[in-house]
Amino acid sequence: MQVNEVTQSELFKTTQLGPYTLKNRIVLPPLTRSRSSQPGNIANDLMATYYRQRSGAGFMVTEGTQIEPRGQGYAWTPGIHSPEQIQGWRKVTDAVHAEGGVIFAQLWHVGRVSHTSLQPGGEAPVAPSAIRADNVKVFIETGPGTGTLADPSTPRALSTKEVKELVELYAQAARNALDAGFDGVELHCANGYLVNQFISAHTNQRDDEYGGSLQNRLRFLREITLAVAGVVGKERVGVRFAPLFATTDEDRVYLGLVEEDPHQTYIEAVKILEEVGIAYLSLAEADWENAPELPETFREAVRKTFSGKILYAGKYTAERGNRVIKAGWADLIAFGRPFIANPDLPARIANNWPLNPLDPSSMYGGTDKGYTDYPTYTP
Repeated sequence: MQVNEVTQSELFKTTQLGPYTLKNRIVLPPLTRSRSSQPGNIANDLMATYYRQRSGAGFMVTEGTQIEPRGQGYAWTPGIHSPEQIQGWRKVTDAVHAEGGVIFAQLWHVGRVSHTSLQPGGEAPVAPSAIRADNVKVFIETGPGTGTLADPSTPRALSTKEVKELVELYAQAARNALDAGFDGVELHCANGYLVNQFISAHTNQRDDEYGGSLQNRLRFLREITLAVAGVVGKERVGVRFAPLFATTDEDRVYLGLVEEDPHQTYIEAVKILEEVGIAYLSLAEADWENAPELPETFREAVRKTFSGKILYAGKYTAERGNRVIKAGWADLIAFGRPFIANPDLPARIANNWPLNPLDPSSMYGGTDKGYTDYPTYTP
């Protein structure tokens, strides 16, 4: 990773995010690691250590955290709906704040990307429409500490009343995040999960106020963003999208849905966020091998439409992150895999120190191995 003075000057300039002055522009993005304590999907001391080790980031966003029991699509992911879960997350926020870090909770609902074995009472997952997810696997528990990949179960469509109840569940999750000591929240609206399922014409075939026209399909996004901003303050809210302009046959983690006109779909979505006045927009780019970068016309339109901070993620190097900030398209850059393997990533980038390689076998589930045992650099 080539790092010159210009790179340092961009990534290491302070910036304001809502009420927070960030010490740099390097972000730990939401990364599912499936280490929560069972039963109960509770954040624990091991997770507190993991986030504390990475608090050199300008700010951090937690792994996706389900807002209610039906929101879970993978075994051992943490929740933020029970008193025990709130207490567990308090360990994490206390550890991060002790290091002077800033941490937001990512509020997550997987919608149809789930399995009956993960659902309360073994019921069908819930979704905008009863269309089963394909080209994606979920992870289910087969015994204590062991699990397997499985095809998602066919979902049932939510009633209009249930959609409105879900908006309130997002607001309650935001209250829980404040109780747990988080500095703010990010709404997970990407990667083919529940909010993305409402936005996409592929997965939303409703005929009520939440379906049909693009504005109707964006209504759920608008309502949850307003509800959550009403709880935590709009200056402490972020939203994450994954606006794919291309697809891949590569067998991998679920990436999301490619719209017929992704530019128009997502610029209209960004207009809603601008109206609400949230702090930041996070854009997850395609990250498969040789994936195309987002079109410059789209990046420029996002910058023109949105006045808050813009964060990009997806196979970024320091050099590429610097280029995107310099072009005026981004304010913040997230580094996923490098931050998993390098708890001291900001210091390594600043000093041009070599990076630890990532062990892919320990990314999901397991112990401290491949989680909190990556070494920091000793010059």
